[in-house]
Amino acid sequence: GVGGAGTPLVMLHGYANAAMYFYRNLLGLAAATDAPVYALDMLGWGLSSRPSFKPEDKSVEACEDVFVESLEAWRAAAGIEKMNLAGHSMGGYLSVAYAERYPQRVERLVLLSPVGVPEGEGVKERLSGASWRFRTMVGMMGFFFERGLTPSSVVRNLPEKRGLGMVRNYVENRLPAVASLDEREFLTEYLYRNAVLPGSGEYCLNRLLTITVDARKPAVHRIPSLNVRSVAFLYGEVDWMDASGGLLVQQRAEQRRKGGLEAPEVEVYGIRNAGHLLMLENYQEFNAAVAKALGCEHRLPEGAARPKAIHFSDEVQFFRRTVFRERDGKVERANSGKAPSADADADAVAATVGA
Repeated sequence: GVGGAGTPLVMLHGYANAAMYFYRNLLGLAAATDAPVYALDMLGWGLSSRPSFKPEDKSVEACEDVFVESLEAWRAAAGIEKMNLAGHSMGGYLSVAYAERYPQRVERLVLLSPVGVPEGEGVKERLSGASWRFRTMVGMMGFFFERGLTPSSVVRNLPEKRGLGMVRNYVENRLPAVASLDEREFLTEYLYRNAVLPGSGEYCLNRLLTITVDARKPAVHRIPSLNVRSVAFLYGEVDWMDASGGLLVQQRAEQRRKGGLEAPEVEVYGIRNAGHLLMLENYQEFNAAVAKALGCEHRLPEGAARPKAIHFSDEVQFFRRTVFRERDGKVERANSGKAPSADADADAVAATVGA
């Protein structure tokens, strides 16, 4: 950890990632918050221990417990009484589960393009307009998905040269904002070495999500009743994650307060020129958004980039969601040119690698 004496900020990475995915953010966030900043390798990823991931109870709750209780054990060992908790993608989903179980340990919750927020459609509904070929491909992927095949297990079973090449292509395609060749090579090596270590935490995937990357226990029903001070959502301008989930949570929280029930204050921020990997693609605006979510905007330098604050009632469109469409028998990334919605084309079938 780095930083000053304020409320510690603890950051959880996304699926198939590890703590150093926040390497562009740690020093800036420590300066902006004047607080210790910890980026953790969650249990079963990065350089944490990698126990066999075989809970006898195959329920969503039992799977969440593996990560919730290991985070709680770390907190207790670190002597942190209360923290601000931030999680990216899968780390965001698991941060919600932790705050639900241990609200007394969380001051503010910051969800960084979190997976599993909106209520998803079934596979049949999502693929109703797709060709037979595409439906067959997704069906095959679903078969292996339900049996525990993960992106890392594919890489792990390839020759090193081919596996490195696959990860290198991923970095080049998903992170054009990382222009330095040395930095790209560092990321490639980091992601590859993380993938080929013994599998552990990665096997949570089909316990928590469906093949369409929808949560089996959507967070949209859980977040409005959390007993935390505030919840902030951060999404990239061209994020493939559905920002409508965060806006719906914001609306439901306001409705709860109007009805006399307790609910956290919910803010939604958009990060310009960024997608799902917003902490790397536009780290300056990302850092400013996290600082603002933690009540530290006054510490930002004059003239620093500021995120776009979004409200569910806004008529001005900000998000231009990236979707995955079929064209000429191939699946390709495309810009939807519209606000996020739950009925976008089979948009996340292949997007869990490096999420």
